[in-house]
Amino acid sequence: MAQGGEPTYYSLLGLHPWASVIDIRRAYRQLSKLYHPDTTDLPAAVATAKFQQLNEAYATLSHPERRLSYDLKIGYSRFGVIQPPSDLNHPVSPSYDFSKSAYLDASDRPLSSGEIFALFMLVLTFVGCVLLAVTIGLTRGDTAFQTHLLQPTPSVQQSEFPIQNSELIIEK
Repeated sequence: MAQGGEPTYYSLLGLHPWASVIDIRRAYRQLSKLYHPDTTDLPAAVATAKFQQLNEAYATLSHPERRLSYDLKIGYSRFGVIQPPSDLNHPVSPSYDFSKSAYLDASDRPLSSGEIFALFMLVLTFVGCVLLAVTIGLTRGDTAFQTHLLQPTPSVQQSEFPIQNSELIIEK
């Protein structure tokens, strides 16, 4: 409740002062459907007044500067929750360990559907290559591993008048 006893914008929307912008938007949309004068069973005057209050609350809380000034007006300060560290010379959080790779940390984030599809295609390609190699090995295995023995080449047919080394005739 605000200082004058009237409800705060947060209580109108059913939220806490530390609610996020997304929570504020969701609450406003849900309540605006409930209290819109065209869609409610409440009397028109009551529905209109309630819907105007919701619009005013959403307009104030959805704008960061207006929300900050409203929070100060109702006595809520976001800055009061931040505590200075006990020793300013040492960091509050432990330093990041750079030896860990973000790509190998499985707990970092879940795989997207595109990444799962790419992994599926990679596995499918690998299995297909292995099956192709096995199939080729089985069908052509006998011929692929046979050693080709040198067949004796047919001897050159000797002419009718063989010339022997000693009988070389040199003509001038």
